[in-house]
Amino acid sequence: MDFLNFEHVYQVVRLVPDGRVTTYGAIARYLGSAQSARMVGWAMNACHRCPTPVPAHRVVNRRGLLTGKIHFNGNDMKQLLEAEGIQIKNNQVVDFKRLFWDPNIELG
Repeated sequence: MDFLNFEHVYQVVRLVPDGRVTTYGAIARYLGSAQSARMVGWAMNACHRCPTPVPAHRVVNRRGLLTGKIHFNGNDMKQLLEAEGIQIKNNQVVDFKRLFWDPNIELG
């Protein structure tokens, strides 16, 4: 598995606009380590220790499921997304394809 620098992951996640979501895999691909989606997940799990906030709630799995929700102590991932206008049904982003922000396209 390729090594991903957590800070590089955080830099990409901080660029995801309000009201949009991205995936662990899309971030890994953008950072040149397509097989490291799990490492992106580990970075999201560790980001609560960052001095600068990381909007980890905007990172979901490849199907738009809120798989990281168990790591939100006191800040419900669903509530944070809904506050940005994203509809969630059965722990999944409604209209995921339309709301998907791909750093490979958006950041080139």
